[in-house]
Amino acid sequence: MNRDTTVQDDVISSHSVFGAPCWVSLTARDQETAEDFYHAVLGWKFRPAKMGDRFRIAYANDVPVAGIAAVASMWQMDVAWTPYFAVSSADEAVSRVQERGGTAAVGPIAFPPGRAALLADRDGAVFGIWEGQLVAGWETWRRAAPAFLRLLTRDAFDAAMFYGEVLEWATSRPGCCEVHYDGDDVVLRSAGDVVARIHSGALEAAPDPTIRPHWQVHFAVTDVEACVRAAEAHGGTVVRVGTSPTEKPPTEAVLRDSDGAQFTVTSRRDR
Repeated sequence: MNRDTTVQDDVISSHSVFGAPCWVSLTARDQETAEDFYHAVLGWKFRPAKMGDRFRIAYANDVPVAGIAAVASMWQMDVAWTPYFAVSSADEAVSRVQERGGTAAVGPIAFPPGRAALLADRDGAVFGIWEGQLVAGWETWRRAAPAFLRLLTRDAFDAAMFYGEVLEWATSRPGCCEVHYDGDDVVLRSAGDVVARIHSGALEAAPDPTIRPHWQVHFAVTDVEACVRAAEAHGGTVVRVGTSPTEKPPTEAVLRDSDGAQFTVTSRRDR
């Protein structure tokens, strides 16, 4: 998890919003290529992080919204967007993941002012956890981008049980995330806002990674079609535009950046 530790105002810790998404990070191959692409598509600007030359913080209207780490080749990691969830104890969360059939890939390791771990659930979907100081103005970050997260998984109910136990959703602790059902989806709310959805139907052994279990990051934008055009013009590819063939104008599009990392842009009015 790469974050700018110089931001100090309105500090909130992971203990205050445990279980909720608190950051997203891109593992990329080339920093300059990634910055050019996301500046063109999402309008982000970038500043150095304190973790070294391969790490940057992305800003939208001066709000830190994401991290980019150009370490995919060096660390032999997949190019991908990864969501991070706030936890009260990284050690306890990692233990709960392993006890329930998940995998601890990295950590917990120290990234002052906190600790992080990179994990996978029992269906192979990758996610991270963070214990410690969160990005300043956490509620502002929530509303800036991403719009929300969506887990495409084999069985939404089974996944909700896994993440609920690992991240302490729907417990008796004050401030915990609430879990609801909306048709076939499991919906996660934090402080009244929808922050994640879990949807059944992914196939564990599918050759196409887009239909294997994975977390999809949705970024809020004002013009989906403009993002699609910018992505194509800067080396990206379009996986899908619109939620149906007749949707005009489209309210979302699934894109791949010039490195192959997949993400979704979602219209702000439909958040």
